[in-house]
Amino acid sequence: MAFRNADVSWFLHYCTGGPLVDVIIDRYDIPRVCPREVQTEDFIRYHFNGSLFADGKKFDSSHDRGKAFISQVGLGRLITGMDRGLQGMCVNERRRITVPPHLAFGSIGAGGIIPADAVLVYDVLLLDIWNAEDKVQSRTISKPETCTRTTAPSDFLRYHYNGTLLSGETFDSSHSSNKTYDAYLGQGDLIPGMDEGLVGMCVGERRIIIVPPFLAYGENGYGTTVPPQATLVFEVLLVDVFNPKDDLIVEVKEVPEGCTRRTVAGDYIRYHYNGTFQDGVAFDSSYQRNSTYNTYIGMGYVIRGMDKALQGLCMGEKRRITVPPHLAYGEEGVGELIPGSAVLVFDIHVIDFHNPNDAVEIKVTHKPQECNVISEADDLIQYCYNCSLMDGTLLYSSDQFNSPSTTTLGGNKVIQGLEEGLSGMCVGEKREVVVPPHWGHGENGAAGVPKSAVLLFELELVELQKGVPEGYMFVWLGDGPDPLFPAMDLNGDKEVPLEEFSSFIMIQVKEGKGRLRPGLDSDGIIKDMFDNQDLNKDGRIIEDELKPEGDEESEATKRDEL
Repeated sequence: MAFRNADVSWFLHYCTGGPLVDVIIDRYDIPRVCPREVQTEDFIRYHFNGSLFADGKKFDSSHDRGKAFISQVGLGRLITGMDRGLQGMCVNERRRITVPPHLAFGSIGAGGIIPADAVLVYDVLLLDIWNAEDKVQSRTISKPETCTRTTAPSDFLRYHYNGTLLSGETFDSSHSSNKTYDAYLGQGDLIPGMDEGLVGMCVGERRIIIVPPFLAYGENGYGTTVPPQATLVFEVLLVDVFNPKDDLIVEVKEVPEGCTRRTVAGDYIRYHYNGTFQDGVAFDSSYQRNSTYNTYIGMGYVIRGMDKALQGLCMGEKRRITVPPHLAYGEEGVGELIPGSAVLVFDIHVIDFHNPNDAVEIKVTHKPQECNVISEADDLIQYCYNCSLMDGTLLYSSDQFNSPSTTTLGGNKVIQGLEEGLSGMCVGEKREVVVPPHWGHGENGAAGVPKSAVLLFELELVELQKGVPEGYMFVWLGDGPDPLFPAMDLNGDKEVPLEEFSSFIMIQVKEGKGRLRPGLDSDGIIKDMFDNQDLNKDGRIIEDELKPEGDEESEATKRDEL
């Protein structure tokens, strides 16, 4: 139904059947959640289309101007009908407000655009609402179970956020750039409302912060993304916090019993670690590489914070080390791996450490009451062993072979540190021997042995055969027979064949007067000795063959020590 302007005075409302004496409000789109309604003295920002009731002709539109309308409600800054019609409205609500002439522009109209006695219809969308008395509102969505530190002015923060207007329209997001927003708190780097709203947060906390326009970008807005007089809503996730005055934070998790030595500057350490940021996001792990991190301590090979934190540790100790960025990678970070100004958290487990000047450590754990004969160079020994890393990881064991291991001391058959540990032992003696890598397999390691690993040997000497010097097959234990040939010539026939020579040697061994090289076939050794003395290779030794020309011993005599 349409009415001429002259007919407005008798216009009857189609529902009430009487004159239109007040505004008519049609709330045709109401949001499900309405935390706040417009009240007198509130400021609002809204879009509208204004049209004449009589013919539907549009006389004004904020949409056409591309700019929302801003005003204060209930103080006469709007026509009376709008002051009334906007009361109780929610953000994102759409309502149609029909205003009779006496609550609009009356019998005068407005500027030739609105005729006299015109009924006006406004389609309104409320975008924002605030009051001069408003304060920053913050609400925690989620929070870690433990929170040892909260943000305070002068702290440096790294946080993610989604920024929306009060109507829900997104204006910015750190997530879209996959990069945190970084700033000092309370130093003027942020809008005043964020400086206030971020105080007291824990790392990992999510918080909604609502900032009224006068504590945000105010009348000017911000570029094309934040309109003037806009309330801002930030959903914030705090990723990191530190203060320029922060030092290392070291939390001891586990210390083995019997710690007699701790790391010092100059030591070489092997440790496993998990590296995370303060919010728990991992950036690196030695466990994933299945290889320890190895370095010298206190010599600048690692970040300053770790260089300091790695001192004073025991083997097997576990620690959590929190390193502020000025003791880590600073404002620059490391490529895409570590952001600038990131606090780093390392959970470390010390596997072993040593000093390049360390000697082999020998601890006797059992020694027989009788210990008259001890192992030394050239001895043939049998021993049982377990070889493990200092964290208890077993590498090798003689149990794997169901028999003791055999070696000749001094023959460079085993690593130098094990040689040292096996020397001076009695049969039945047990030892624990710690072998630093420069006495073991060195920087390169070996099959199954990590690089620069300190090794722990558990040793038991089970058999000992005294040996002969390198290059000899037989030695006298004391002075040999003099003259020698008559002693060798057992039947006195002036010649000594192999059988007679072998009998003579075995008698000397049996009576403890001489010693064959252990670990070799005795018949083979004796045959080699005989061949060395049988200079003319006729299958027998005569006295002249034991008296080489000149006064010097022959090479054969030297090798055989006869």
